[in-house]
Amino acid sequence: MENDLGRDDIGRLVWRIAIPSMLAQFVSVLYSIVDRIYIGNIPKVGDIALAGVGVCGPVVTLVGSVAFLVGIGGSPLMSISMGEKNMRYAERILANCFLMLCVLSAVLVAVIFPFRGQMLMMFGASQTTYPYAIAYFTTYLLGTPFALLSTGMNQFIICQGFAKIGMISVMLGAVLNIALDPLFIFGLNMGVQGGALATVLSQLGSCIFVLAFLFSKRVPVRIRFGGYRFSIMRQVLKVGFTPFIIIAIDNVMIIAMNAVLQHYGGAEQGDMLVTTATIVQSFMLVVTMPLGGISGGTQTILGFNYGACNTQRVRQAVRRIAWMCVGYTGVLFVLARLAGPLFVRLFTQDPSLAELSYRSIKICTLAILPLGLQYELVDSLTAIGQVRLSLPLSFFRKLVYFAALFILPLFLAPQYIFFAEPISDLISPAVSLFVFRRNIGLILRRREEMVRSGP
Repeated sequence: MENDLGRDDIGRLVWRIAIPSMLAQFVSVLYSIVDRIYIGNIPKVGDIALAGVGVCGPVVTLVGSVAFLVGIGGSPLMSISMGEKNMRYAERILANCFLMLCVLSAVLVAVIFPFRGQMLMMFGASQTTYPYAIAYFTTYLLGTPFALLSTGMNQFIICQGFAKIGMISVMLGAVLNIALDPLFIFGLNMGVQGGALATVLSQLGSCIFVLAFLFSKRVPVRIRFGGYRFSIMRQVLKVGFTPFIIIAIDNVMIIAMNAVLQHYGGAEQGDMLVTTATIVQSFMLVVTMPLGGISGGTQTILGFNYGACNTQRVRQAVRRIAWMCVGYTGVLFVLARLAGPLFVRLFTQDPSLAELSYRSIKICTLAILPLGLQYELVDSLTAIGQVRLSLPLSFFRKLVYFAALFILPLFLAPQYIFFAEPISDLISPAVSLFVFRRNIGLILRRREEMVRSGP
C-alpha cells in the first residue's frame, strides 16, 4: 500500500493523497476542455459547434454523475470497513458496487437514447446548434458504460491508498483523448462526432486499466463475484446520494443557465450567450473538479480514521484539507484575472465573444475562496457518514443559485445571470461553516463513546 491511512503523519498523508487526486481530476478536465478547444477552432462553424457541444456538456456530466453515486457512495464505506479490519465486508461492498455500475450504465443508455433529441432542445439547443449537439451526444452516450466504470471504480483504487495509480488511470485517458481528438476531428474530417468518439475510446482505455488493477492481486481488496446484498446496495446509495445530487444538480444548474440564456438572449444573442457560458463553464471545471479531487480524494483518510476511532486524526485532517482547498481556489482566483484572456483565446478568436467570456469568468470566480471551504465541509461530513447534514447543506447552495438564476434576468440584462454563481458561493459556505462547527464535536465524541462501550 502506498499510504498507511492510520499511522502516517496527517500533514504528509493529506498531501500525498490530495495532490494525485487533484491532478487526476485536473487531467480529467482535459476530456471536455480539449474537445471544446478543437471544436471551437473548426473553420467557419467553430463558435456555433462549440455552443452545440456546450449544451451537451452538462447533460453528459449529469449522466456521468451516476459513477459518483456508486463510487463515492461505496468507497467511504469500504474505507470505514478497512479501518475496522473487516476486510470480508469491504470485499462485499466492492463486489456490489461493481455490479451496480454495470447495471446502471446499461439502464441509462436504454432510457436516454430514444429521447436524446427532445432533451437537447429542452436544455438550450437552437435550430442552428442542434445538428452539432445531437451528433456529439449520440456518439458519447454509447460509451456511457466505459465512462461510468472507469470513473466509479477508480474511487476504490484511491480509497485503498493507491492515489498515484488512480491518477495514472485518469492521465491515460486524457493523453489518449488529446492524441485522438485532432486525428478524428480534423484528420478524418469527423467534426464534433470525432471529438465524441475520441473521448469514448479514451474512456475505454481508462476503464480497462482500472478494472485490470482491481481484479489483480496488487490491492488488499479486489473485485470478486458473489456476496450481493440489497442491504449493502441501499447503504451505498444512501451515502452516495449526497455527492451524486451535488454533481447532478450542478449540471442541472448549467442546463438551466443555458436555457435561460437562450430564452432571454433570443434569436439575436442566445447562441452567443450559450457559447460564452460554455467557455465560462470550461474554466469553472478547472476550479471545481480538482477542488473536488482534494476534498473527495481525501475522504478515505477521514473515513478510515473515523472507522478506527482516531478522532484526533480526523480533526487534524479536516483542518489540513480545508486550508488546501482554500489555497487552491485562491490560486485560481488570481489566474482567472491574469490568464483569463489567454484561456478564452483557446476557444474563440472572435473579439466580442472573447471580451464577454473573460468578463463573465471574472464574475463567476468572485467568491471561489469560500467555495473551497464549502466543498471540504460537505465532503468531510459525507466521509464520516453524516449524510443527514451534508445533503441539506448541498441542497441549500443549489437553492440559492436557482433563486438568483431566475430572479436576476427579471431586472437585469441576460449577461448578469453569471452573478448567480458568486451569490450562492458567498451565502452557502457561511451556513455550512455554522452547521459544521455546531455538530462536528458531538459527532466525534459519540463515535468515541460508541467504541469505548463495545458492541
